[in-house]
Amino acid sequence: MTQDLGKLWAERMTKTERDQSFPDSEPRDAATIMLIDRAGALPKVLLGRRHAGHKFMPGKFVFPGGRIEAQDRNMQAATELHPDTQAKLMARVAEPSAELARGFALAAVREMAEETGLLLGAKRDDAPKTPAEDWAPFAAAKIFPDLAQMHLIARAITPPRRPKRFDTRFFTADATLIAHKIEGVVGEESELVELVWIPIVEATHLDMPTITGVVLEELAARVASGMAHSLPVPFYFMQDQKFHRELL
Repeated sequence: MTQDLGKLWAERMTKTERDQSFPDSEPRDAATIMLIDRAGALPKVLLGRRHAGHKFMPGKFVFPGGRIEAQDRNMQAATELHPDTQAKLMARVAEPSAELARGFALAAVREMAEETGLLLGAKRDDAPKTPAEDWAPFAAAKIFPDLAQMHLIARAITPPRRPKRFDTRFFTADATLIAHKIEGVVGEESELVELVWIPIVEATHLDMPTITGVVLEELAARVASGMAHSLPVPFYFMQDQKFHRELL
């Protein structure tokens, strides 16, 4: 993988994505999961289509995810992050800590549950201790998040002067990590109106944010390279009016 994907991000951006007419703001920490099914000949990823009525990215296909909440880092888990993944999550942040790193991964797991009804982790006989009401479904289903199975694939910061800015960590986890499903979460009036499993090689043809398509290509490269936690993680950001792709 070369710097070319950084150039692709810049080249593929739509007119709307290039609009820099908004007041600048600090990006908010966010996390997302690219859930992958490698059982068949072609690896498939799970994408959700956003409601057409949303002001932000209406109708776009995205990975389930959202903002980090303060209590996420305190959620009880079955396992902890792989040391290599933890180290990469702690790189290039103002106040790095193991707690912050696990908070990124746990936020992605929580958002997956909230937006799709899919609870990722390990089922136990007892219930995990939950730090906030957002985690109650995991206690009810006796599911403990399994952080050792989370792989960090990329990090990307929304360029300056956009309507919403996020510093997003893109994780992947295998579909076998799905331990429970809450029915009725996805539907016509929900944040995500449908979920689709689609081969990675076909997914980039869907209507999605540019960076989503670029990170999908990073995921395909990671799968081809063996998915080791030790592999470098690309970090996308814009500085001095130039797009950059650095490795963590």
